[in-house]
Amino acid sequence: MRAISGLWRWRHNPLRRTTDLAESWLALVALLLILVAAPVLGSLVGSLTQDALQQSARDQHQTRHLVVATVVRKLTASAPAPDPEIATGRDVRSRVVADWTGPDGTARRGPVTTGLRSPHPGDHFALWTDGHGLTVPRPLDSATATTHAVLAGIGSALVAAGLTEGIRRLVLWRLVRRRYARWDQAWDRAGPDWGRTGTGS
Repeated sequence: MRAISGLWRWRHNPLRRTTDLAESWLALVALLLILVAAPVLGSLVGSLTQDALQQSARDQHQTRHLVVATVVRKLTASAPAPDPEIATGRDVRSRVVADWTGPDGTARRGPVTTGLRSPHPGDHFALWTDGHGLTVPRPLDSATATTHAVLAGIGSALVAAGLTEGIRRLVLWRLVRRRYARWDQAWDRAGPDWGRTGTGS
């Protein structure tokens, strides 16, 4: 609103300087970019990200398979940090040696991480594998993909708004420096004669 009122105020003002008008136009353009262009950019980025992540989730669900694994023995080594995409702060992860059969019929055995609180030999748990039976992370679900897309859209809108405001402030800083330089030049011309009797006569 200050930008619009500034433009109206400087419209026919005889004291208006070029930098005053430029400053008001700059503020108006920055305001329009922040209110219109940044949300449009955020929406576009969010939409493109949503399409890409949903396609990735569909691809992962087609190539990853849920199989049943059987605990052979518990490992004493500590479990690696859980995947932040799928784990909550209360998830208990245990490392075990397990047997499972891959989707292609191959029998597999190896160390894996399980959500069982106290695994015992013979316990069963679900495990994600690829088509050859090798362990893979859980596929991305649709809700998580949507959340990431929304965050990407909001983030890009905020970055665009911040960048616009940063550029506006940089240009404004240059305008103010130019204004002060002109004042110094005007003062240098008028300064030596300032206060002398008969100056200008």
